[in-house]
Amino acid sequence: MLLAIDIGNTSTHIGIFEGAELVHQFRLATTRSISADEIGIQMFQILRFWNVDVDRLDHAVACSVVPELDYAYRNAALHYLKVPIEFITRDTPTDMPILYAHPEEVGADRIVDAVGAIDRYGGGLIIVDFGTAITFDVVSPAGEYLGGCIAPGLKIALDALFQRTAKLPRIDLVPPDHALGRTTIESMRAGIFHGYAGLVDGVIDALRREL
Repeated sequence: MLLAIDIGNTSTHIGIFEGAELVHQFRLATTRSISADEIGIQMFQILRFWNVDVDRLDHAVACSVVPELDYAYRNAALHYLKVPIEFITRDTPTDMPILYAHPEEVGADRIVDAVGAIDRYGGGLIIVDFGTAITFDVVSPAGEYLGGCIAPGLKIALDALFQRTAKLPRIDLVPPDHALGRTTIESMRAGIFHGYAGLVDGVIDALRREL
């Protein structure tokens, strides 16, 4: 079995694969001060809850955009699950040429997004990943990574509205019933939802024209 870990800025997603099939998945909050022991105990207990035999784990791979947590996750997996982690980097063999001007700047999350999309759909792609940041990645028809765009994510925008204004409340992201908000909360939800829908459509249109 394969343990797959995606360490993001806000959440860490963990999955268990049997061959190519994802059989279990769960999510942990990304906490930069967390220790290897805390991570290991959480993962071990959750896997035991799902009746996963941790002794059957024979490999682990991780994609991380939070380098300060790499050491903790590496030790947690090794000591509690008895499996070493291979971290994805631009040097990991993928058969995908990276044509970025500075390949070392391409995040592991963007590499994994592109490789996974190529595996599922082939080349000639625009890939959109909604996380703490929204990333747009472009893969040529020949399967080459060309680059893309990065924009602030929805949660960042919501937090900024609350933190940088005196009277706007903190809200959850709920799809609005109307574009025309008739209360402050409805207006905020409509602005975020339709604003980011327009952002995504606009970036994709610009990329298509350029390609």
